[in-house]
Amino acid sequence: MAASGHLRIVVCGAGPAADVLRLVETAQERSWTTTVVATASALDFIDVSAITQLTGSPVRGSYQTPDDGGLRTMPPVDALIIAPATYNTVNKLASGVADTYPLTSTAELIGRGVPTVVVPFVNTALATRAPFQRSIADLRAEGVRVISGPDDGWIPHPPGTGTDRRADFPWQSAFLTARKMRQRRSDS
Repeated sequence: MAASGHLRIVVCGAGPAADVLRLVETAQERSWTTTVVATASALDFIDVSAITQLTGSPVRGSYQTPDDGGLRTMPPVDALIIAPATYNTVNKLASGVADTYPLTSTAELIGRGVPTVVVPFVNTALATRAPFQRSIADLRAEGVRVISGPDDGWIPHPPGTGTDRRADFPWQSAFLTARKMRQRRSDS
């Protein structure tokens, strides 16, 4: 069966990152191919070898050519999901900061109009900060779909309760939203 699309997943260093294989499997069950890009702090949370085995591609975190001699370029991207997105990543992305490979590649894909979904994993103390609120609004103004708030069924958690929320992280909702955005783009 031909692939329905290619999903790039950018994973940041937060508790749900350990479960990113759930998103990879959700996409693959629907005939999508996937690649994973990880921030430096995400590498402490994820199982790089399991992701590489499941996706068939090395996890990227830098501009460097992979150690296995593979290509530095990645396949064309039909949709992008940044999840879990940390406070730092959301603010940097909205501000145009591109000081790492994950941020630069994400900024470029948003600039190309690739359907993009961001799922923040932040506590309420961080989520109520003015910089974060502006960042969410700025990303949405650019057409990025940010899954956060009561209407989305995914709200920030009280400080110190992130571990309790990890199991509820909306991986499937993120994929279905990205797939729907891609379909609307294809239809127009």
